[in-house]
Amino acid sequence: MPHKVTLIPGDGIGSEITGAVVRIIEAAGVDIEWESYIAGAEALSRFGDPLPTDVLESIKRNKVALKGPLTTPVGTGFASVNVRLRKTLDLYANLRPVSNLPGLITPFPDVDLVVVRENTEDLYSGLEHIVVPGVVESLKIITEKASTRIARFAFEYARSEGRKKVTAIHKANIMKLSDGLFLDCFRKVATEYPDIQADDKIVDNACMQLVMKPQQFDILLLENLYGDIISDLAAGLVGGLGVVPGANIGELGSVFEAVHGSAPDIAGKNLANPTAMLQSAVMMLRHLGERSAADLIARAIIYTLDEKKIRTRDLGGTAHTTEYTEAVVHSMQELSA
Repeated sequence: MPHKVTLIPGDGIGSEITGAVVRIIEAAGVDIEWESYIAGAEALSRFGDPLPTDVLESIKRNKVALKGPLTTPVGTGFASVNVRLRKTLDLYANLRPVSNLPGLITPFPDVDLVVVRENTEDLYSGLEHIVVPGVVESLKIITEKASTRIARFAFEYARSEGRKKVTAIHKANIMKLSDGLFLDCFRKVATEYPDIQADDKIVDNACMQLVMKPQQFDILLLENLYGDIISDLAAGLVGGLGVVPGANIGELGSVFEAVHGSAPDIAGKNLANPTAMLQSAVMMLRHLGERSAADLIARAIIYTLDEKKIRTRDLGGTAHTTEYTEAVVHSMQELSA
């Protein structure tokens, strides 16, 4: 039986990189029936809503989606589709594995960490209003339920993946009630997992430690806003957002996505790097139980970048999107021979 997966190409370079990933997955021999839907700026212009109901219904039905980047207007315009998607489907866990890719020169070697971010509340939810002209209030909501749920997700992930330590990142020295609650929930959950080391760091210190010695971290557990910032910081340690994957996990489904922007300046020019989207698809395939195909694609990415030295321009190479895509397909064929 083929897998049914919702496909959201996205804005800007989205259609180019999702097209590349679909091509590679098909070449790997995975039978997927794609249900493709428009979301974001194009959906707003065509349907009056950047996140049409049929997109949500498809994800609920299929339980799995692969999503390209969606443009979020800065300061004006419609609310973030990414935030709406996570809140509507209760995709409570944002998962960002961050590790070095062989062949890419980066500031630090041997980085291998995972950012686990609570995805549904905190300041990042965008609950804000005008009190009086010139005064805006934003609400930071932290609940015991969400904090406990994401802490348990982090420890379960650590156990299933053979990870040794979970570090909670917070600002409980100042926000004693909100971040204090998050930290207290983490510590309570940690007692249920005596086989996994648990510690915590204040967020500003954690940022400094990440850019001094990132190898000390294994799994980082964060509230929504801190997680958004630190996950991008961590990506910068291994080559940037163009090479790291992302996933949003919930009870109603899971959405795997490229975490970078829609790059409208290079859209349609065959210059986009599909590696981050492809790495996210590898996570998706493992989630679907297609581990052999996922492992083959993961090996082919490394072989293409490291052995063949075929890279897109953002990674210091000259390959166009289609050239890089075909190189990964050929790498899979060589590795399977």
